[in-house]
Amino acid sequence: MSRGHWCHNLSALDSIRTRAGYRPLKTAPPSTPTPQNLPAASAYQTLLKPKYSCTNFFTRAPETEHLQVMENIHLAAEDEDDLYSGYNDYNPTFDSEELVNDVGFQEAVRTSHGRRPPMTAKFPGTSTGGRPTGTAFGGESSQGRTGDKLLKSRMPGGSATGRPTTGAVQDGAARPMTAVRAAGYSSTFARGSTFDPLGQSRGPAPPLEAKSEDTPEEKIKILEKKVNDLIEDSCLAHAHADLQLALEKAKEAGRKERALVRQREQTGTADHINLDLTYSVLFNLANQYANNDMNTEALNTYQVIVKNKMFNNAGRLKVNMANIYFKQKNYLQAIKFYRMALDQISSAHTEMRIRIMQNIGVAFIRMGQYSDAITSFEHIMSESPNIKTGFNLILSYYAIGDRKMMKKSFQKLICVPLGIDEEDKYISPNDDPHANLVIEAIKNDKLHQMERDRKALAEKYIMTSAKLIAPAIEPTFAAGFDWCVDMVKGSQYVELANDLEINKAITYLRQKDFKQAVETLKAFEKKDSRVKSAAATNLSFLYFLEKDYDQADRYAELAMNADRYNPAALVNKGNTVFVKQDYEKAAEFYKEALRNDSSCTEALYNLGLAQKRLGRLDEALDCFLKLHAILRNSAQVMHQLANLYEQLDDPQQATEWLMQLISVTPTDPRVLAKLGELYDSEGDKSQAFQYYYESFRYFPSNMDVIEWLGAYYIDTQFCEKAIQYFERATLIQPTQVTWQLMVASCYRRSGNYQKALETYKDIHRKFPDNVECLRFLVRLCTDMGLKEVQDYATKLKKVEKMKETREQRVKSGRESSGRVRRDGRDGSGSSDSGHSSHSASAKGERVSARLKTLPGSNEPYDTSGMRDIDASYVDPLGPQMDRPKTAAKKRPEEDEFADEELGDDLLPE
Repeated sequence: MSRGHWCHNLSALDSIRTRAGYRPLKTAPPSTPTPQNLPAASAYQTLLKPKYSCTNFFTRAPETEHLQVMENIHLAAEDEDDLYSGYNDYNPTFDSEELVNDVGFQEAVRTSHGRRPPMTAKFPGTSTGGRPTGTAFGGESSQGRTGDKLLKSRMPGGSATGRPTTGAVQDGAARPMTAVRAAGYSSTFARGSTFDPLGQSRGPAPPLEAKSEDTPEEKIKILEKKVNDLIEDSCLAHAHADLQLALEKAKEAGRKERALVRQREQTGTADHINLDLTYSVLFNLANQYANNDMNTEALNTYQVIVKNKMFNNAGRLKVNMANIYFKQKNYLQAIKFYRMALDQISSAHTEMRIRIMQNIGVAFIRMGQYSDAITSFEHIMSESPNIKTGFNLILSYYAIGDRKMMKKSFQKLICVPLGIDEEDKYISPNDDPHANLVIEAIKNDKLHQMERDRKALAEKYIMTSAKLIAPAIEPTFAAGFDWCVDMVKGSQYVELANDLEINKAITYLRQKDFKQAVETLKAFEKKDSRVKSAAATNLSFLYFLEKDYDQADRYAELAMNADRYNPAALVNKGNTVFVKQDYEKAAEFYKEALRNDSSCTEALYNLGLAQKRLGRLDEALDCFLKLHAILRNSAQVMHQLANLYEQLDDPQQATEWLMQLISVTPTDPRVLAKLGELYDSEGDKSQAFQYYYESFRYFPSNMDVIEWLGAYYIDTQFCEKAIQYFERATLIQPTQVTWQLMVASCYRRSGNYQKALETYKDIHRKFPDNVECLRFLVRLCTDMGLKEVQDYATKLKKVEKMKETREQRVKSGRESSGRVRRDGRDGSGSSDSGHSSHSASAKGERVSARLKTLPGSNEPYDTSGMRDIDASYVDPLGPQMDRPKTAAKKRPEEDEFADEELGDDLLPE
């Protein structure tokens, strides 16, 4: 505190009063009456009667005056215990509130304020040295020095102005303290000690005494904390979708809580049981039971809470019990508990009552009691209308077929307030950068997202309702849709009217009324850009399906001009370019569509096809892999990936993708056949047979599969099993002699020569010019010793001769035509007409001769005619297995056409 503010504490007040002539109580002579014995006015008069005049207070007094002053001061004896004892006692004399009105005191303050010299005494241990005791001010003259000497001879320490020493510390004695004790200072401050007001030299504070946990109350508190921690852990586990852990924590919390109750009963504090903790434990346990589909345990736990009258508002939990019954499809019991909960909830909780009544209405719908459901929904729409309830009300009236009420309910639905702000607030009205930043920040905040979701849900319900009731409210579908469009145009959902019109066109498409769909969509050509783009996109798609690619390209271009950022329009444009085999340009349109909408799966799929056509297999593979990450169960994407890996010579990956494809479409015969082909190429015949057989089972008309299965049985020497496949091939392709020959050959190889002979004869009747059939007939008749062998041998020679003649004519015709072409190239262009006519006539003769040799239109097609003549015997099924050697003697070579009977030892075993 500065000297300019010394009158704000008692020490400064003491100094002022000393200067004014006040004598301290303890230093006053015994004969002088004390102020306590005087009236209040006399005490202040005595206080303000200075020995010297106040005007001369700051003048240097003569030395004799100093002596006179000192005579009136009584110093405390050295044997007294405390020089300043009694200063802490309250005395009316020290009342500072009346000093403001005291003229003499105020004059003393006014004349002495700011003129007090600085203190000369210093605390020991400072940078300046000590000086003799005394507080006299002014220059140091001989009189001052004489006065100091007299004072030193009269008292151990004093002031030249007759007041006690205030700033000096002498002979190691502590400086006396006043009534106000400052923080951090002590009256025992001795010379040589350090300044430590915060007591840091005493070291750190001793540690706090640990609470004893052995007391019952402390044990109960610890146990309560453990129960609360377990409840929190259970809730956190449920938030992280770890339902099993949440249930275990809830059960453990229940066990701890029961132990806590028993402990309180043992300590005699059962009256202090924490009911809120018990309620929390039971409620959390019931919830976790319900989350883990343990409905019986959940209902029992809820029943414990509801029946306990000590829990407040426990009746509301009947809603949870009703939800469990609803989940179990016990709708009657659910309605009962919903109504019980409704009775226990006051009318102040309007929102909760509305939700419960909505659940009751949904339960009635599930039970088929639409009239009761309508009663609940109508009450809600009159009290607090909402979108879901209005939609459910329309469904209920649609179920009972009430056209009039369907219309009224639809009008109520489109009049439900959404409670969201207009989109105009997100448009900046000026160029204020701060306002623009705020608008950008709130455009995508959670509140705006919630508003968009609510609006999208309302539009979805309205669109669904319109499509549902349009065919029912009017005699025709178009009239009903027109009524819905008119109603929507007069509501807050004006922008939905155009969407309803487009949905009307799509409904026409589903009804396969393409003409009406096209007319409806063409009506949007003069509308705003967004609707025009959507309509033109649909028209382009329609014309593309009809393979009118010019119109499809026209409307795709119109849709792009209306909205360049419409990905569907860009995909349609790319498709029209793709069918023209301009794959590079089509890929550019698909890429632009992906830049506008990265989730456009059609563009990504078509881009992969375009890259595949361009031979960029790696880029196509990247496209289909990205598409597979979006569409995990798309069979087309998996098939494309398998095909690409096959083209990249990676059969392992191709097989893996086909196996995934089979898990999605297990009955696709082409995929099964492809898997069989891959395993066959790797040499795994058993796996190949399994997949080929499965493919044949689902689609028994695939000729490649039939041929492979027949060949597989022939290779494994089970010719009789191959017969059924070749017979099926004969039914599919009856004009192909190959399959019938293979059937006959299977009979012959299996040892059924009689059946084989009958089959060959049947083939000969159908194809009399077939050389192979005649050869087999000759061989069989010879082996079996039949008489027809000579007839068949004659026919065979005749057919072979005709075949040879036919081949020679065809060969000569080819040589002649070759010479004519060479002559035409060598000759000049001015050949005479006679030569030209001769060449033309010769060519006509050759063509007519060739046509004569070919079978007629009503004759069966002979594939053997295109082969070279070969009189040797060739088995169409391949060489036969060598017969094991026996002990029989080698029979002499005989003419195979000899008419001799065959021995029993030569017949098949």
